[in-house]
Amino acid sequence: MKNVLSDLRQMRGLTQQELGEWVGVSRQTIISLESGRYNPSLHLAHRLSIFFETPIEEIFLFDDENSYEAVEPESLDRVSSV
Repeated sequence: MKNVLSDLRQMRGLTQQELGEWVGVSRQTIISLESGRYNPSLHLAHRLSIFFETPIEEIFLFDDENSYEAVEPESLDRVSSV
């Protein structure tokens, strides 16, 4: 998954260490996120979203169209009627 975390961090003038301290993770975690070696937990993605005041989907971008399959409305009707 691609992300714009490095751009957002640099626009704020923060080091990786400072960002990590703000969101409660290590500098190494920030490095791994920025390089794409690590995908964040939902909890961490949410903390980053709040910190940058940016929606999660604008920070973390799916790079594989097949990684997300749209749910058809008809299938939701079947689930809710069970």
